[in-house]
Amino acid sequence: MTEYTSIQISPETRKRIARLKQSRRETYDETLNKLLELIPEGDEEGRYSQEFRIDLLNARLDLRRSRIVSHKDLKRKLGLG
Repeated sequence: MTEYTSIQISPETRKRIARLKQSRRETYDETLNKLLELIPEGDEEGRYSQEFRIDLLNARLDLRRSRIVSHKDLKRKLGLG
């Protein structure tokens, strides 16, 4: 039997997650697990450590939020490619 727990999220976060659900029948647990699957567990060289997976997620968020510049964009800005 699966044991469930409650978590605290803001009403805004709840609404954002609800918009990602495929149907009313899909649970928040199912939706959150689909999101977690977007973080790769490894590659052809092996499994990533949990710390590396978290760092990878944070780096992708930094890039998305324009806190860092991608290598490709930096090369373009410097006229190198």
